[in-house]
Amino acid sequence: MIQRLALAVTFAIGAGAAHADQCTLTGVDLRGDWGQAHFNIEVADDADEHAKGLMFRESLSASGGMLFIYDTPRHARFWMKNTLIPLDMLFIDSAGQVTRIAENTRPLDETPIDGGADVLMILEINGGMAKSLGISLGTQLRHPGFDSSIALWPCEPE
Repeated sequence: MIQRLALAVTFAIGAGAAHADQCTLTGVDLRGDWGQAHFNIEVADDADEHAKGLMFRESLSASGGMLFIYDTPRHARFWMKNTLIPLDMLFIDSAGQVTRIAENTRPLDETPIDGGADVLMILEINGGMAKSLGISLGTQLRHPGFDSSIALWPCEPE
């Protein structure tokens, strides 16, 4: 299953190469020593969307994800209550750097998952995808939600 997901994301990487310099609200790009990937995302940027997240979903496309965006950095804790699919959670600081990864979180588990301090965004993708692609701490994420003056990988101005 994970190999099929990795192949689908690899396809998304190739398909996304034509618009690699464009940032959109519905996509994120990741890069690191392991390479690059693009995910098509839903954005959760208010309290109601944060609370619901990916609850009750029975599947997530291989190149899909959800990006949780906060107004200011904070200590982030998540859980898997009512979440039916395993997820990888990437905790990201204000500069767009992955600072923690919770891999293959357990569906329906109410145990808090600690993302640490100074988290501005969390990217949720299919469980096992981070390991399959080689996503690691220090990976950089690009999205228009970052302040371009401090982002490690800022969006290019139009």
